[in-house]
Amino acid sequence: MCYNFGIFLKRIIAMMKSLDSNGQVVPIGSRPNNAGIKNPTESADLPFSCDLSVVIPVYNEAENLPILQQQLAASLNNLKIAYEIIYVDDGSTDGSLAALQNIVQSDGNVRVIELRRNFGQTPAISAGMDHSQGKIIVCLDADLQNDPEDIPLLLNKIAEGYDLVSGWRKKRQDHWLSRTLVSSVANRLISLITDVKLHDYGCTLKAYRRDLLHHIRLYGQMHRFIPALAVLVGAKIAEIPVNHRPRRYGKSKYGLNRMFTVLLDLLTVKFLGSFSTHPINLFGGSGLFLIGASVVTGIVMIFRKLVYHQSFIQTPLLLLSALLFILGFQSILMGLSAELLIRTYHESQGKPTYIIRRIITSDRPDAEPEDGYSANRESLR
Repeated sequence: MCYNFGIFLKRIIAMMKSLDSNGQVVPIGSRPNNAGIKNPTESADLPFSCDLSVVIPVYNEAENLPILQQQLAASLNNLKIAYEIIYVDDGSTDGSLAALQNIVQSDGNVRVIELRRNFGQTPAISAGMDHSQGKIIVCLDADLQNDPEDIPLLLNKIAEGYDLVSGWRKKRQDHWLSRTLVSSVANRLISLITDVKLHDYGCTLKAYRRDLLHHIRLYGQMHRFIPALAVLVGAKIAEIPVNHRPRRYGKSKYGLNRMFTVLLDLLTVKFLGSFSTHPINLFGGSGLFLIGASVVTGIVMIFRKLVYHQSFIQTPLLLLSALLFILGFQSILMGLSAELLIRTYHESQGKPTYIIRRIITSDRPDAEPEDGYSANRESLR
């Protein structure tokens, strides 16, 4: 049990921090913007160089890419804003990289990030976000099922003051049993557990303000939980219906095998949301309940001994009471250990347990939202 608990805590701590190129801990929010840097191991804090960054993870979508690029260019050029398109090749083996190289040569707004192997959709999205330069970041799939014409709708909603706008595939064009039904059940479960009510967590088509992403790091398959993680840092989120089209080329990369990973990630998100700064509430509460159950079991055992003259060795209640007490005591010890880890995490990095949206003073009554991490650091001085 202690071994499994240690693994769980390591996973929690890993989600709450990142490492720089020298292996040093970098607090959430201070990760650099690496766009335009030729050496991917270097970092620099670059100013915004465009208004919009479109991030597209790619895995074996060679036939779809030319069509997608044509549709993206047509939609984004109509916006009359500075933009960039970032394709992240996630270890494709079907010629997608060659197609992307051709696209780069024909469009100066396009950049391609080639990962060394297939890391998965979440790391690919994270890589694109880290190397983007736009004030607003939009993500969408490369399979042509997301419609680039919906990007202006997302931007209009962002302009209303929201930090994150999520797409809702109201009329999905997927297999009913293996995709639509399973997704519907998962969305209801995630909404129930996280208390963030969305119809479609799995839709990749989302728009984000950059300052929001400074506080979120992605691991596992956590990209689908970004709205829930965003609420944890005080983000305002909205959801709008978007167009969803049937797949024309290639095969879907999603399957039922992802359900177990999603469930584990959901438990992690719930822990981060409810107990990340006070884990003793979870482990200590469980421990007290188990110890209470142990006491009740002991009382029942003694009652049966005095009234019915039943020997302790003739009933399993003695072993049950002892087991419940030991488990409860261990659970409390786990909570205390988790408290020490959480305090070490925050205090070793000077990381506060709050996030500032903006600081309003007499000379700046209409101050724009600041970089949350910078504001928090300034407040500690």
